[in-house]
Amino acid sequence: MSDIATPIAAAPFIVGLGGAIRSGSSTEKALRHVLAAAERGGARTLLISGEGLRLPLYAPEDPDRCAAARTMIAELAKADGIVLGSPGYHGTLSGVIKNALDYAEDLRDDGRPYFSGRAVGCLATGGGWQGAVHTLGALRNIVHALRGWPTPMGAAINTSEGVFDADGVCLTPGVAATLDQIAVEVLGFARAWT
Repeated sequence: MSDIATPIAAAPFIVGLGGAIRSGSSTEKALRHVLAAAERGGARTLLISGEGLRLPLYAPEDPDRCAAARTMIAELAKADGIVLGSPGYHGTLSGVIKNALDYAEDLRDDGRPYFSGRAVGCLATGGGWQGAVHTLGALRNIVHALRGWPTPMGAAINTSEGVFDADGVCLTPGVAATLDQIAVEVLGFARAWT
């Protein structure tokens, strides 16, 4: 594993997107872990989770966007790297996360359309392995469709094994190492492209 503590020359901007509308979800805790590791590596970070995900259903025919949607799209457009996280709901990503990702369509005419030229780390949580693994695969497919580069390392996290404490500290060394590696890979790619 690379040394995450080595600061990089230009501080890339990494946006984490995911979790649930409910603050403090396991997915949000995993995203926070990745972003904290990225910060230790010298990145600037932003997490869009909780209330930031409370968006109207995406309607491409209606150009009016609420303030939260405008902010999310503006931050994704500025991002040098992205980390996506979703809970597994019925074998795939949650509707809240899918809806948020649908708003990336507003980036189609951007200088870097969609997620072009950016590494995207993906993580998924679930109350068992099957849902987490399927959700991780779905996120990676969406990243490809949005022209992003999924990092080689992704995380499928079985939350039934008590992975995080109430304060969000990862209690499982293997999961912590995987989340740290996602940060290393997103930062490494951002460093190469900035």
